[in-house]
Amino acid sequence: MNVFGNYARYYNLLYRDKDYAGEAQFIHQLLQTHAPNATSILDLGCGTGAHAILLAKQGYQVHGVDLSANMLQQANEQCTQLSADLQARLHFSQADIRQVRIDQCFDVVLSLFHVISYQVTNEDLLAAFKTVKQHLKPGGILIFDAWYGPAVLTHRPTVRVKRMEDEEIQVTRIAEPTLYPNENWVDVNYHIFIRDTKNDIVEELQETHRMRYLFKPEIEFFLQQVGMMPLNCQEWISDRSTGFDSWNVYWIVRK
Repeated sequence: MNVFGNYARYYNLLYRDKDYAGEAQFIHQLLQTHAPNATSILDLGCGTGAHAILLAKQGYQVHGVDLSANMLQQANEQCTQLSADLQARLHFSQADIRQVRIDQCFDVVLSLFHVISYQVTNEDLLAAFKTVKQHLKPGGILIFDAWYGPAVLTHRPTVRVKRMEDEEIQVTRIAEPTLYPNENWVDVNYHIFIRDTKNDIVEELQETHRMRYLFKPEIEFFLQQVGMMPLNCQEWISDRSTGFDSWNVYWIVRK
């Protein structure tokens, strides 16, 4: 996951069109249903803190963890623009979600935007779920999303191009996927061009993000190994039943 060292520079721009507000509201609604008394959240793989900040605005205390120092720098910079009350509800720390141990337990653990799919080996997945269990209060809730195997194999990943720009830079990202059906992962090979709009200088980067696609029975097995119980598995945001078209699926799990 070290690829995110460079990625942080243009991450917020590339995902400026992502509906963070809608997703945070969706999470809040899920928590109102499954953990109505929850006040504290551990956000594993928090990135630049967009979800964490929005959930803090809903009244939660949020501790975000990410491996990338650059991502966390952006998260902390965004916090400086918030009120003192909101800043007091947010804390960020740098760590690997497979290994991090914080001297605190939380009502809720979140791991969003396919962070769990970045745990590509069985050992990685078990380690991440052990981290979750270690930090959840008894009866606490885990919510995470991931690439869903039936949809990935039905609608195989294709080459995609995305272009975004602001007043400083223009980013063109070409994503060329390679599917490994026997390993249950996809290598997403990114070729990125970043153009400085003031001097027309272009920086070129290449990164590979390895993503594991997951199936319901294996998730249930891994959760069983660490003593947690899945409650629900639905399509992300739409909340429809999972199927061959459900690339992004979320699970709700209770300790």
